[in-house]
Amino acid sequence: MPTSPTAASPIRRVVLVGRALTALAILAAVIGQLITSVAFWTARGDASIPLDLLNFFSFFTIESNILAMIVLAVLVAAQLGRPRIGRRFDVLLLCVSTYMVVTGIVYNTLLRGIELPQGATLGWSNEVLHLIAPLWLLVDWLLTSGKRQVRFADLAIVAIFPVVWLGYTLLRGPGALDQATGRDWWYPYPFLDPATHANGYAGVAVMGFIIAATVLLAAAALVAVARWRARTPAPQAVEAGRA
Repeated sequence: MPTSPTAASPIRRVVLVGRALTALAILAAVIGQLITSVAFWTARGDASIPLDLLNFFSFFTIESNILAMIVLAVLVAAQLGRPRIGRRFDVLLLCVSTYMVVTGIVYNTLLRGIELPQGATLGWSNEVLHLIAPLWLLVDWLLTSGKRQVRFADLAIVAIFPVVWLGYTLLRGPGALDQATGRDWWYPYPFLDPATHANGYAGVAVMGFIIAATVLLAAAALVAVARWRARTPAPQAVEAGRA
């Protein structure tokens, strides 16, 4: 029988507070960067702010963080209200945790120090979206994954969103106007722009393969952790309840 919120263990309370604070931090970071970007685009004299907004919400970082914020909010509600969290939500949490971990890995290994085409970068927001939130999703999974009903076959589900996003990005990119430079193409990340590779789309394909491999390896590692935790007696303080 799940414990009540007031009787929850110290670790469980830390998880609850961490989820709530991270969800709020993501919300503040997205709104803060959006406000900063809109002001920057307006001052720059961009002809179409709606186009800038579409580009803004085409970043994998923004989309994965919004998904993470929603999932964390649901987890907070589950801990407080005790609704049943089933396997489908476990798989969704696996997906979101993977995307956030990969966001952190890719940004901090390939993109840190590079100005992304979203307008002036808001420093604290950038750190929340690319470092703090991904780290929390990883910690959250490590602490609570023992009750997650996930399987290695779920990696196929994890791959759906990144594949759809990559297809959307590569199809849209050649015809999307870059209002910062006047070019008639726009990509959210330099490694997806054929113009930045000596071999054009062949270079993009290589980078796409590397990112896909990173997604699958990260998801496989999270599933492995969950399965190991399920076989290992976990402290009641952490594992009480499904949320």
